[in-house]
Amino acid sequence: MSEPSQKIIIITAPSGSGKTSITRYLMQKFPQLSFSVSATTRLPRPKEQNGVDYYFLTTEAFKSKIDAEEFIEYEMVYQGVYYGTLKTEMNRIWNNLQVPVLDIDVKGAMNVMRLYPGKTLSLFIEPPSLEELENRLKKRGTETSDSLLKRITKASEEMAYKKEFDVVIVNDVLEIACNQAEQSVNCFLDKT
Repeated sequence: MSEPSQKIIIITAPSGSGKTSITRYLMQKFPQLSFSVSATTRLPRPKEQNGVDYYFLTTEAFKSKIDAEEFIEYEMVYQGVYYGTLKTEMNRIWNNLQVPVLDIDVKGAMNVMRLYPGKTLSLFIEPPSLEELENRLKKRGTETSDSLLKRITKASEEMAYKKEFDVVIVNDVLEIACNQAEQSVNCFLDKT
């Protein structure tokens, strides 16, 4: 592949749909891809590392970066919890002649698509059902009953936007979903 010409791959999904697993698969398949590390105000989960999984920021630091227009997109995804993609992160990846892979929420994804028309491939990863999504979230063991309800409600709202994305992949069988994502990315990277 020649210079990536500031292409962007966006992977979005309701929490628990498997977007992180699919993202990891794509990162192994395509050396020209680079994971875009998002910034967040949420606390790190066990084993998460600052600068690897996320840039963990205080709310004050995050808002300061908003005021300084340092994000290409950001959202308050849950009450009081921000996520965003830093311009410096995108430039770091493009300067390495790679294609950033953004694992971001639905609204953030739509903002990036508007900001970079014709330069994005957007994949929406859909769970087979809301019931299956709830089961997956419960198996994680990281959710309280309150946070589980919030995630399921949010997932229902996010699924209403799936038609806005280039490719919708139902993640019923992970291997099949990964193969579908790989085919889509391959076609996108081959375009000049």
